[in-house]
Formats: sequence, structure tokens, C-alpha cells
Amino acid sequence: MPPSGISLPDIPEDGKLAANITHFARALRKAGLRLGPGRVLGAIRAVAAAGFTDRRDFYWTLHASFVSRPEDRAVFAQTFRLFWRDPRYLEQMMSLLLPSIRGTQEDRKAAAAEKRAAAALLDGMIAEGIEAPPAPEEELQIEGDATGTSSGEERLRTLDFEQMTPAEMAEARRMIARLRLPVPPLASRRTSPDARGPIADWRRTIALSLRRGGQIGTLATRRRRERQPNLVVLCDISGSMSHYSRMVLHFLHAVANERGAGGWAKVHAFTFGTRLTNITRHLARRDVDQALAAAGAEAQDWQGGTRIGGCLHAFNRDWSRRVVGQGAVVLLITDGLDRDPASDLAREMERLHLASRRLVWINPLLRFQGFAPRARGIATMLPHVDTLIAGHSVASLAALGAALSASAGTGEKDRLMTLLRP
Repeated sequence: MPPSGISLPDIPEDGKLAANITHFARALRKAGLRLGPGRVLGAIRAVAAAGFTDRRDFYWTLHASFVSRPEDRAVFAQTFRLFWRDPRYLEQMMSLLLPSIRGTQEDRKAAAAEKRAAAALLDGMIAEGIEAPPAPEEELQIEGDATGTSSGEERLRTLDFEQMTPAEMAEARRMIARLRLPVPPLASRRTSPDARGPIADWRRTIALSLRRGGQIGTLATRRRRERQPNLVVLCDISGSMSHYSRMVLHFLHAVANERGAGGWAKVHAFTFGTRLTNITRHLARRDVDQALAAAGAEAQDWQGGTRIGGCLHAFNRDWSRRVVGQGAVVLLITDGLDRDPASDLAREMERLHLASRRLVWINPLLRFQGFAPRARGIATMLPHVDTLIAGHSVASLAALGAALSASAGTGEKDRLMTLLRP
């Protein structure tokens, strides 16, 4: 049986089932499912093969064709309910995206999957007055222009997060989800046998010579192993950083859930405003909406004040030895506007810098041309970081990979340090 609350469709008789399935797949793709043209063609063939002897077969046929991950089930169910012949589905989508119009009649909060399904279906339909799925020719045109022109995408890459419209924010989040953060490997003290290694293995060489009566034939060698470091992120969620921190957390979720060899050993994430909050376990969820909702529920100081010195003291005291040791890379995302004493902030920044392999400061204020470290907190923190880069756009987050490489420079740090010298 389909999940409760799912409206099963009547069998269409207008001969446009293939076009409707194509448009339904497009809505699922915009909601986050990984679908391609092959999956759509397979779904159309599967529906034709399964027939319509039982209306429930239609739901589960599409489910089997489009859903390949457990976290996609809720999104598929909500999109199916809203799309396939459910009466007044446009009104339901409006109520999910704009809950304020319901006033006191709102009886529940829309789940993350419902919002994603509603946004995917409603995108562009109300503005154009469309109440039915487009024809196949329109679908092809929309697919060809879904990501916009190259100039439009480049503009979105460099646009400030704070200046984006809700539609641009949604597209920027999709672009951020595709970003990857390269990992600079660490050379371990441990070694492993290697025929071309630069380190002589005398013990193994003698052991091999004993098989030849003590005569040394070849020189055994070894090579140092490489291991992946940890990534530690400290993200400011105060009022002045709210727009940027949310987008950075979307990026961190993609990094934390990246699969395959060569990734970070582990990603540890902390938020701070007036207090420090560990949100590492929440970012481990595969669904980004659920992960950020859980992180926001635990971090009670969103859009509050800023106590960078006090929060760094709590991190250095309680977490530094556990997560920063063994060559971890630390990302500090903040604008540096602090109200704690400068002496406390300098001491905690120095301690964090000494404990980390590389300390990268991401400051959205660098988006302003001619930015100078006039604020006390910025001037105090600047000498204790290795690299200072901007973090106000998709392009600045994409440039973070170069900043983490061993040969990368210091970003804007050198220029700002010259302004601090008398």
C-alpha cells in the first residue's frame, strides 16, 4: 500500500501519460532526486508493461523506477500526492511554501520533504498561470534552459548571498551541493613496502639475504603512507552572519556526505554565537533539509550576539584535543565582529592556530572593495590565521579548495597585515 495520505490517480484517457510522467520526473529532479533521461524512459516503459489493472501498481511502478535512496522516499511520496490528479494541489503547495496565509488555521508544520516537493512543482507554474503539465516540446525547451545561460550562471556564481532572491538562493544551493573540497593528504610516520620507495628497509633486506646464504641481492625499500586529515569547521551563526552561515552549512553537508576514496577522514562541525554547539551528528544525515533543521533546533543562539573569544575558549578546552589533533584543517567562518575582550580572543586564537595544521579564515566582509581591518576583533584575529579568503558567494566557496592546498598563499592576509603595521 502507498503511504497514508497519498491520493492514487484516476487512469487518464487523454493519451498524454508519457508527457505527464516526464514532467513528474522533472519535478522530482528539481526536488533533489538523481534522475536522468534513461530513468524517465525506463519509467514510461515500466508503466506500459505493468498496465493499469490495479491503480496501486502505478504508484509503486514509478516508485521503483525513480527512488534509489531511502532519503528520497518521503520526497517522492509528497511530490506524487501533489502532482498526480490531487484536487487543489496548487493551493496545497501555496500553503506549504507560505504558511503565514493560513493564520490560526495552521494545524501542523510542513516537513522538509513537503517543502522541497512543493517548491519543485510550484516553481514557474503560478507566475505563468500554468495549471497542467506542459507538452513534450515545452518540456524539452525547459530542460535545455533549466540552468540558464552561461552568463546567467556565472553571474549567480559571483552574486552575494545576501542579495539573492529566494529562487536564486535555491539555485545557489543546488550549485553548492555539487562542489567538492579536495583533501591535502598527510604523510604518516608509518611506512609500507614499496619497490621504488626512497627509504631503505634494512631489516627486510637482511631477511631476504639469508635466503641466499647471506649474500645481498636487492635492496628492499619502503615509502611513507599517506592518510586523510580531519576537517574541523567553526561557523558563526550570529545575526550579521545568518545569510552566509546557512549557505556554508549547505556546503559542509555536501562535504560531510561525500562518499568514495580520498575524502576527509571525518568532518566535525560546530556553530557559535553566544555559545558553542556541536552539530557534527546532524550533518551526517543524508537529507540536507532534515540535517539543517536538526542543527538549527539544537543551536539556540541563531541570529543572536557574538562572543568569539568565549566560544573559542570552550572549543579549545573541551574539543580541541579530540578533533584538532593529528593534523586537522580548521575552517573559521566569521566576520570577526566580537564583543569579548581582545586579550581573551588573541590567546584563544593563538592556541587554536598552534593546534591545527592549517587555519583558514572565511570572512564575508572581504566582499567589500577596500576592506580594512579596523574592527578590534578582526585586527586581533588576523595574525593567527594562515589564510584569509572571502565567503560571500558560490565562487568564493569553490575557491576554498585552492586555499587548502599546500602551495596556496595566504589570500588577503598579507595585504591586510600591511595595513595594521604603523
